[in-house]
Amino acid sequence: MTAAPRGDRIRRALDHLRNDTTEEFDSVVPFGPEQYRDPGIAQRERDLVFGRVPSIVAHATELPKPGDFLTLQMPRNKVIVVRQEDGSVRSFVNLCRHRGALLEEQEKGRCRLFSCGYHRWSYDTDGSLRAITRDNTFGEIDRSKFGLIELPTEERHGLIWMVDDADAEIDVASWLGPEVDDILAGYRLQDLLAFRSEGFDEPANWKLMQDAFTDNYHIQYAHPNTAGKHVHTNVQVVEDFGRHARMLSPRKKIDRWLEEDPGDRDLGRYVIDGHFLLPNSTLLRQPDDHFELLTFRPHPTDPGRCRMEMRLLVPSLETSGMTREKWEEAWEKNWKILLAVLHQEDFPLLRAAQTGLVSANAGGMVLGRNEVVNQIFHRELRRLLA
Repeated sequence: MTAAPRGDRIRRALDHLRNDTTEEFDSVVPFGPEQYRDPGIAQRERDLVFGRVPSIVAHATELPKPGDFLTLQMPRNKVIVVRQEDGSVRSFVNLCRHRGALLEEQEKGRCRLFSCGYHRWSYDTDGSLRAITRDNTFGEIDRSKFGLIELPTEERHGLIWMVDDADAEIDVASWLGPEVDDILAGYRLQDLLAFRSEGFDEPANWKLMQDAFTDNYHIQYAHPNTAGKHVHTNVQVVEDFGRHARMLSPRKKIDRWLEEDPGDRDLGRYVIDGHFLLPNSTLLRQPDDHFELLTFRPHPTDPGRCRMEMRLLVPSLETSGMTREKWEEAWEKNWKILLAVLHQEDFPLLRAAQTGLVSANAGGMVLGRNEVVNQIFHRELRRLLA
């Protein structure tokens, strides 16, 4: 499918608003509660999805200088992601090759080397084994075979992507496909700054979370006093790119153009462009061209738990034209609003849903034709697991 110009998509949204319609999938699709609770399905998702395809783990500005690192729990591995001296980014299993101790416990930081707290073996930031303490008594080993285990990692479009399997390969452009790769290139996310990023460990399956943040059908009901006041419910223009999708949601301020032809006016400030990036990310482009990036990762053992990470990507102080005080005040306010919506509205609803899904007689469920991006997500997930 060829990506449609924004103006064309906005006019399609206006037609939907005038006709009380939205984009529709081919059919309703049934599914069952086991998708959110079955350990066997969860294991296959970790191996066949996250162990095979790229997923986003950070924005480039979270690792601005050589030696900057962050640690994270991927579905299959504990990981260190570190900026190299040559400016590239590499990722390693967070495990000392001597006796398996956790190598780095800090969530993020900066270092010249990684040193194990158990016996003080140390590693350079490129993963090579640097020193064996008291090596005169340890015995001979081939040090080249006992460096840190590396995971495939690539930086593209200002985002850091990883495949959670040391034996896999990574090619982000191929994974995205030409349409989505071009869309992301056009946003120049590498020129933005990760103003805030935070992770939340939640008692809900990762797919429950992902579904909530591609769904335009719930806004009026789950967010009546926040997003529901500003964004139309059950009106989306969707482009299906196979693995990924782009969805445009009109804001209510666009209503002034329902009775009047906007002509060639740019109505971009009246819409939100959302992007579902398989397997586990939603990227939201807001009218002032800042972005919210949401990622959802399965827990390494428990189907009923996940890790959600939220990032606020904004223009730098230098390009904003604001004073530092105004810049920080504006984005801090935006961040607090996002946190309030998550903790007061989304999280309680999704936690409760997970408790219901473990009911012994939880019945079959169904995705509607109007839930197009959710349908695309589950369709592509079935293909990866097949």
